[in-house]
Amino acid sequence: MSPSLARVPVFRLAPLAAGALLLLSACAEQPGPGPATGTAVSPVPDQVSLKPVAFTDLPGWGSDDLLAAKPALTRSCDKLTVQDDSRPVGPNGTAGKVADWRAACAALAQATTAPAVKQALETHFRPMEVSGREGRQGLFTGYYEAELRGARRPGGTFQTPLYRRPEDLITVELADWRADWRGQRIAGRVVEGRLRPYADRKGIEGGALKGRGLELVWVDDPVDAFFLQIQGSGRVILPDGQVMRIGFAAQNGHAYVPIGRVLADKGAIPRDEVSMQTIRAWLAAHPKDAAEVMNANPSYVFFRELSGDGPLGAQGAALTPGRSLAVDPSFMPLGAPVWLDLEDVPADGTKTGPLRRLVVAQDTGGAIRGPVRGDLFWGYGDTAADRAGRMKAKGRYFLLLPKTAAPVS
Repeated sequence: MSPSLARVPVFRLAPLAAGALLLLSACAEQPGPGPATGTAVSPVPDQVSLKPVAFTDLPGWGSDDLLAAKPALTRSCDKLTVQDDSRPVGPNGTAGKVADWRAACAALAQATTAPAVKQALETHFRPMEVSGREGRQGLFTGYYEAELRGARRPGGTFQTPLYRRPEDLITVELADWRADWRGQRIAGRVVEGRLRPYADRKGIEGGALKGRGLELVWVDDPVDAFFLQIQGSGRVILPDGQVMRIGFAAQNGHAYVPIGRVLADKGAIPRDEVSMQTIRAWLAAHPKDAAEVMNANPSYVFFRELSGDGPLGAQGAALTPGRSLAVDPSFMPLGAPVWLDLEDVPADGTKTGPLRRLVVAQDTGGAIRGPVRGDLFWGYGDTAADRAGRMKAKGRYFLLLPKTAAPVS
């Protein structure tokens, strides 16, 4: 997740990344901008199917401002084309090899108008309709870059630390051992020669890391710190007005438990009313119980300070608001253009409508699992937070692959 991860200054009950369902269903933080995170080991339960279609089969093709997608396309091309020609792109080389992308990326680099981008795409790519075992429809949610108030030293209201990655935390990519464990990872620390689970959220909040000098910054709200971990990246406004950008560094290896589901199971919030707003409102109304509820999620994210453009996605490219998509890298190739065809995406506080546009698969997230599943990055600020938090749309997408890449079915 990425794959994504908190309060915005005016709209206090801001919704979080991946929308309400991220809080209700089994998932893990991103990354993404997120940022990707550790997940429990389990077999990949699904498979992807790609069906060749024509550009004229893409709903709304020709109506999107494709030039708005060029920054995302350029950033992904820049990441792809510095690699060796023979390197596979995507799981099992789904998107061919790096060599297959060179002509397409060169053509996109030369395109300076929306019609030119459209021509470059139609000349060098072929669309593939994506489906899984449950068909071509899937769930699409949203995430955003959060904002918090903090300080580099504790004091006053700044009492909640955000931690750097501990030096003894080890992350293991299981695909390095078995191909069928692709996309799975574990994390922990070595104790007497064996990898053991790392401290969970309750342990870390209880002081398991104190005295090790791992505090990156101190923030004024533990609830904000909790939700920042779901977004995966954010901006911390320091007392002198400077902005500190932070992003995902690592995760403690424990599986994510969504507190929306915890509260729904307790009957605290009706299941069909779970949202960022209702969860924050419940936590604010029950301060004595808030820590216990948040600690029901044992997953914990560590951060690093960012410089330059950001936030960064799992591909290593800076994310583009409205044009960067978090996907499941077990099925989808990072860096590839994707055409979205979504239903009922919130446009503002009062209306929804279809969303059909070109995006780029640039991020991952523990909540993003399956062949047809996406999390759209909306950017920074109140509007982005609102759109991301309310986004829970059904839809489908089409993967754009270089014509020279070997066909995959």
